[in-house]
Amino acid sequence: MHTFDSPLNNLKIASPCSADWNAMYGNERKRFCGDCKLNVYNLSGMTSYDAENLLRNSEGRLCVRYFKRSDGSVITADCPVGWAKVRQRLSVCTTAVFSLIISIMSGFFFVSLFSKQTSIGKRIDIPFVTPTPQPLMGAIAMPTPKQKPSPKSSHEKETVEVMGNVG
Repeated sequence: MHTFDSPLNNLKIASPCSADWNAMYGNERKRFCGDCKLNVYNLSGMTSYDAENLLRNSEGRLCVRYFKRSDGSVITADCPVGWAKVRQRLSVCTTAVFSLIISIMSGFFFVSLFSKQTSIGKRIDIPFVTPTPQPLMGAIAMPTPKQKPSPKSSHEKETVEVMGNVG
């Protein structure tokens, strides 16, 4: 049974170089070294597929830069650096979802707070008080007393006048 062995698993540097990566011109995948006049390829900036193809198709001298784990495996751009990167992505996603839920709940709360007529937010009508009239001052004029009708005596008879046709 044939098992595929990645060229990244058996990678060794024959003669380490002390040139500064930041002093070289290029991008994160390939830069030109002015000391050795070669292109230096950053395997850790490539996907594992691209890095394997570069190692397989290289002819002659190849200058590379890479980071490796303590077990010797090469770190590429498509593999997370341990669980820290996975946890960081999960933390960012969880924070975003939680913030979205809190924002939606706050929106519903404020909409319901201002749409309900509660005793706290209800308008209280204050009745208008009629103003007190200005006081009148002066001497009091006594009213004239009314005369009471005199009582009729019981021996006087009351006469009633009746008018009309008799027939």
